[in-house]
Amino acid sequence: MHKLADDLHQKLFNEEDARACKDIDGSACREVPGNFFRIIVSQGLTKIGDAVSNPKIVLPALLTAVGAPLALIGLLVPIREAGSLVPQLGIAGYVRQFAVRKWAWVAGSVIQGACILAMAIAALLLTGQVAGWSIVGLLVVFSLARGLCSVASKDVLGKTIPKPQRGRLNGWSSSLAGAVTIAAGVGLFSVSAQQHVWVYCALLAFGAVLWWIAAAVYSQVDEYEGATEGGANALTHAISKLRLLVDDRRLRHFVITRSLLLCSALSAPYYVLLASQHSQALAITTASFVAISGIASLLSAPFWGLFADRSSRQVMIMAAVVTALLGLVVVSISHWYPALFASQWVLPGVYFVLTIAHEGVRLGRKTYIVNMAEGNQRTDYVSVSNTLIGFMLLFMGGVTAWLSQWGLMVVIAVLSALGLLGALMARALPEVER
Repeated sequence: MHKLADDLHQKLFNEEDARACKDIDGSACREVPGNFFRIIVSQGLTKIGDAVSNPKIVLPALLTAVGAPLALIGLLVPIREAGSLVPQLGIAGYVRQFAVRKWAWVAGSVIQGACILAMAIAALLLTGQVAGWSIVGLLVVFSLARGLCSVASKDVLGKTIPKPQRGRLNGWSSSLAGAVTIAAGVGLFSVSAQQHVWVYCALLAFGAVLWWIAAAVYSQVDEYEGATEGGANALTHAISKLRLLVDDRRLRHFVITRSLLLCSALSAPYYVLLASQHSQALAITTASFVAISGIASLLSAPFWGLFADRSSRQVMIMAAVVTALLGLVVVSISHWYPALFASQWVLPGVYFVLTIAHEGVRLGRKTYIVNMAEGNQRTDYVSVSNTLIGFMLLFMGGVTAWLSQWGLMVVIAVLSALGLLGALMARALPEVER
């Protein structure tokens, strides 16, 4: 099995790239081929799980099907995203105590699977407000576990995979997830306009199993011991790391840029809402958008990953520009040719392009921050960045909710403007792949 991984790895990378291990430990370099595929498979499985429990598409449909209050649906994206980001300073201080950090990722993946399965059970046994609050409460725990995985994964990636291969690893794992997500979307077409709860619950149960399999695969990653400084007084050490935003100009610039690039994630629910306003069957809209997101990831992730290994900064710029221009096109259509939205292909096509752009934003910023730092500095960079982004996500989510009283197009226009500003900020970032 080890020889198969070595041979396949050699075919995927030229000899120069395969031996470019100057930024990781020499003993870890020998394990790169096996670790590369273990991480791809485990990340791909969790990405599929994320797709079949999507808080922008699947969970809102599930809450609607169980008769949960509409207000709870608006909490899903902020809780899932900010809930995993805001606590990461404290989580990073805890993770720093361990010389081998893959077990933190394994534990987080097991917990996420358990929460998703519990959501399915709650939806089958409960209804209305009780079901809605139960699912939201489980989503809080899920998000905390997701934050644990986020901190640990980037550190393990930096210790086990050479810099010239990290972008492609992320890209191929997303592409793998995209392929299976297409199948999930096709399966959802069997749901009638009445939206059978058991179909959504089956999706969640499938996702739970994937997280547990991913945990088993990731536990086999050969990770060598790393530094544990700062683990004794985890919380105090974590809070002190906020000083990085003052002292480290490059990190500060990246955090500001990443905040502006939230436009791609924040605009997605508004495009889905726009589509639902022009659709007679919510279930069909749900199925369409799940399949579309899978197709977009399958096709675009390998390209973004390869591009990110050459310049993750350029990936962020290009993806931000696409997001911004797409929003401006939609606003223009709404103003001059609103009848186009009634077409069966316009809004699905818009969401397809948006998903491609968001994939670029996500892969670009993930690759950039891993390549920007080394050792324990990487854990500090990730935790500080993610914590601040969590707060920004809550703030910007509140602002967009406030703006929505003037209509969807106002929100999309403002987010497009932020995307253009984010592209300009990314343009001023230094290259980190050289």
